[in-house]
Amino acid sequence: MEELDQTSSPEREDPADSPKKPNPIGRIIFLIITAGCFVYLYYRLNGAAIREGLSLTEYMAQVFANVNWIPWLVLMMGYSLFYFLIDTLVVTKSLNWFLAEIKYKDILPIRACAYIISVFNEQIGKGAMAYYLNKRDQIPGWEVGSVMLFIMFCEIFYLLVWASIGFLFSSTGLPDVFQLIPYIAASSAIFFLVWLFYFNGTLLPNNKLRDKRVLLAFRLAKVWHYFMFFLLRSPALLAAVVVYTTALNLFGVDASFLELLPYLPVIFFAAAVPTPMRAAAITFWVILFPENEGQMAAFGFVQHNFFILFNAIIGLIFWRRARRELFAD
Repeated sequence: MEELDQTSSPEREDPADSPKKPNPIGRIIFLIITAGCFVYLYYRLNGAAIREGLSLTEYMAQVFANVNWIPWLVLMMGYSLFYFLIDTLVVTKSLNWFLAEIKYKDILPIRACAYIISVFNEQIGKGAMAYYLNKRDQIPGWEVGSVMLFIMFCEIFYLLVWASIGFLFSSTGLPDVFQLIPYIAASSAIFFLVWLFYFNGTLLPNNKLRDKRVLLAFRLAKVWHYFMFFLLRSPALLAAVVVYTTALNLFGVDASFLELLPYLPVIFFAAAVPTPMRAAAITFWVILFPENEGQMAAFGFVQHNFFILFNAIIGLIFWRRARRELFAD
């Protein structure tokens, strides 16, 4: 990201801020996860097909043929647009809190075009937003990067909070592994307090790590910033609960709002794992609804990939404006 900071002051760069070569171990781990997901899905789906006396191809064709596609398409298009508006609001407010006053309408093309890159990797999409803002608004790249890190950090805790709320309402009907949620939530709460105390200087006051420019947003963030992030982002999750429950019914799977509330945050975590065709998220759907292997595999595949691709289409709508602003000179 060093090239993003073309407009910042000519202070000497800390070598620790220099970008490092990607570690091949991480890529290998994701390849192993991907292979494991596809092997598991094949095993479960082929087993379901055999029980029905069908080939795997015939079984999945039957599943797709039974979906009520027109209402599903309208539902997902509406949800994708709503998510885009909420997502842009969160990015706008975060930038306004820590860096500069930028209008909502001026963030729309940036956020939309980042969805095109997010087809491949969400984190790279946020990096592209940092470059865009640096180029267009002359905001130092490291500082924009710090806001993107703040958003990613908050998204993890926002999902965890909603997973915990969902657990409180429907803990008895969840798989045994979800019993870990209270322990994870308690540990995360302690970590969050330590995080706050460190960045406000109460903990380890002489430590200089917090002074790095890429951590600027965390130094400036107060408790109310984290709380407001949760409030601003939550309508997207609550809408997702309604949309995904309705969509499941269109795929022939019975599901309730309370049932999906603890599930969705966990599945969204899995969707963030950069596996081809969102294989990790699809696998989670099959694991969580084992009685409907075919429907859940089809649902997970179509649901997550349509969302990503439709968001990219939104980005294409804004592409000409974004290109004009980026290369105005």
